[in-house]
Amino acid sequence: MRNWGSAVDGMSESAVGGLVSLAVSRRTVVAGLLATGVLLSLPGCATMGRPSTTDVIQRLLMLSSQRAFARLTQPDGFWDSAVARIDMPVLFGKSGGVAAKILQSQIFREKLQHRLNIIAEDGARAAAPLVERAVRGLTVSDALALLRGGNTAATTFLRQSMGPSLVNAMIPELGRAMTLAEDPILSQALKALTGVNVTDAAHALALGADNAIWYEIGAQEGEIRANPQSTNDPVLIAALKLL
Repeated sequence: MRNWGSAVDGMSESAVGGLVSLAVSRRTVVAGLLATGVLLSLPGCATMGRPSTTDVIQRLLMLSSQRAFARLTQPDGFWDSAVARIDMPVLFGKSGGVAAKILQSQIFREKLQHRLNIIAEDGARAAAPLVERAVRGLTVSDALALLRGGNTAATTFLRQSMGPSLVNAMIPELGRAMTLAEDPILSQALKALTGVNVTDAAHALALGADNAIWYEIGAQEGEIRANPQSTNDPVLIAALKLL
């Protein structure tokens, strides 16, 4: 059988070397264009008002977070997510007396975990506007490094800049949701734990929801980087395709 080989089979060493140099040079040129903003003023980007590299990061994060919250706030949004399903909070793994034995039942724990993932959807609704405001006001010292930093580089930067703000915002909302739900599964679980109240449970769930939200935003960022055409945003397409 004939071996068709690769595109470079049969080329001289100098020809192959030329292709490598061309690829390296292309990446260098692209980086320079992004850094100076020239690339983003090329046809297809000019109508967007010559956005900066920081604007590209903001666009990337805005779309990533919008997609993430749209998914998480759907019915069973956390539960059905490949990256955002919330594990049972450590709080509900505490040992206790006879009443706490209910928490050792696998069936009960699965039902409780599902209930908590549903309640977390209310937390995501409270967190969404905070993330949007943070993205709009984002200050980036080295936007090009974030753009070239990997699948979740921008999400990681945003999370670090926001600190525990999402957790703090979600605790009261989750507490209200737990109280209003009057869920018998959750009520049994809380009664089984001595000295644990709704606020404690809300805090534990907020910590899990915080991780889940950022995981989902990061996953959406990775998908956008892999397929910028799906955004229909000429700025993102131009910037991400050439990295």
